[in-house]
This record gives sequence, C-alpha cells and structure tokens, in this order.
Amino acid sequence: MLDSISLEARVAVLIREILVERSIDRSVSADDNLRDVGLTSIDMVNLVLSVEGKFNVEIPESEIKPANFRSIRTICTMIGRLLN
Repeated sequence: MLDSISLEARVAVLIREILVERSIDRSVSADDNLRDVGLTSIDMVNLVLSVEGKFNVEIPESEIKPANFRSIRTICTMIGRLLN
C-alpha cells in the first residue's frame, strides 16, 4: 500500500504534466480546486486515464464524478479506496 505522501506526490506529478502541456505555469497544493487551477473537462478525462495507468487501477464509472477529481487530495482518497 502506498503511503499518503508518496501518493500525493505521484498524483501531483500527473497534474503538473497536464498543466505543462497546456502551458500553465502554476503550483498546485493538495487542496486546490483543479478547475480553478485551469484544468478543463478534456484535461479531467486525460487525468482519469493517467490515474488508471499510473496506479494500475480501473476506476469504475460510479467513481468518475467531479467530487473525486476536485483536488489532489480527493483523487488520493479515491485511489486509496480502489486499492483497498
């Protein structure tokens, strides 16, 4: 099982990669709203796919909702549930 610090760091890297692709130079904390940071709906779809690939999990359709992808912390919480 991943500890929360390494999990947050790994999710933050995924977010950073998307921001760099979109030429958005901004730091993101664990509780920042990702929409406010600049992620679009298409970015969120890419994020779902990236999370599945990076953490080797399949995110059920019932888990693909805005509340689970609001921030780095909410993504980590969801991943934790899926890995347990």
